[in-house]
Amino acid sequence: MAVHKRPAAFEGVDGASYSVDILTDTTGDRTAPWGAYLLFVRWGAGEPEVQGHLETGFLTTGGSELVVRHALGAIPLLTVKATLDGLIRGTRP
Repeated sequence: MAVHKRPAAFEGVDGASYSVDILTDTTGDRTAPWGAYLLFVRWGAGEPEVQGHLETGFLTTGGSELVVRHALGAIPLLTVKATLDGLIRGTRP
């Protein structure tokens, strides 16, 4: 996202197009109050229309929203793609 100023996009193992974004939320854990996860939006063929989504659980937790967003943003795109394909196949990363 930092290089192209837009979310990364992938073709999943199911042949569908997906874009990905990093989202954050509170965890309810006082020792690590923030978590970050990936949200994959599945796009329909032809006209851009959202057909569904997949999301991970928290992949990182920490003391601040900025810290967890930065940590998750540092993972390689190949890992993000493998995570997407695992979700499609029904396996969690």
